[in-house]
Amino acid sequence: MIKEMVHRLREMLLFLFLAIFSKATGVQAYSRGGVIQESAAYCLSWRLAVEANNVRAWRTVPTQCLRYVETYMLGGQYGRDLDLIVDQILSYVNEIAPSSDGMDAWILDVDDTCISNVFYYRGKRYGCDPYDPAGFRAWALKGGCPAIPAVLGLFGYLVQSGFKVFLVTGRDQETLGQVTIDNLHIQGFIGYERIILRTAEFIGQSAVAYKSEIRRQLEKEGYRIWGNVGDQWSDLQGECLGNRTFKLPNPMYFVP
Repeated sequence: MIKEMVHRLREMLLFLFLAIFSKATGVQAYSRGGVIQESAAYCLSWRLAVEANNVRAWRTVPTQCLRYVETYMLGGQYGRDLDLIVDQILSYVNEIAPSSDGMDAWILDVDDTCISNVFYYRGKRYGCDPYDPAGFRAWALKGGCPAIPAVLGLFGYLVQSGFKVFLVTGRDQETLGQVTIDNLHIQGFIGYERIILRTAEFIGQSAVAYKSEIRRQLEKEGYRIWGNVGDQWSDLQGECLGNRTFKLPNPMYFVP
């Protein structure tokens, strides 16, 4: 009898704790001991909605998802997701027979497509802190972004297969041009046709408008864009998108 009363008291106290925690954090507690599971479940749903572009113009990662995003980025799942996507890209590449005129092209974004900023964003709580332009510029000027292995492998395969690879980035040409080129070279991105950075005429334009114009110019030069790869939807929206687009995962930030 006493044991049963103690058990019920524990249940009541646990339920009360979960209710208070839920109200304070916004995490709904559906079952005993389910707070952590519910938080992870919410963050998984949030990430999938972000990747599907159903959540738009978000400014920061939800604070309750900090550890989830950290685990996703560093715990192996991010790498496995990249490997699967790159396998799909390679399957598509192998269906294409490049022409002898040298005008078959691919476009790759740079930040968090070719090279990773995950160590910078670790200091920004994996996107839970607001975007810091000055902080990111200081990070980029160090030239220490590591290559994303799966994409480096894809890049090399495209070059060896006879495609002209264009690296198109929103980084500012005047302040970050040379350090970005050097960073890419050190990390093994050698043999691309051209790297295109944001010049003064595009300052203030959205990523969609800027990258659409760059692709339009490439098509005017006669290039056939077979594929376009980026971690942001703004890399893959707008005009002159190419034959196929491929979205890489990035739950840390959103570029409009």
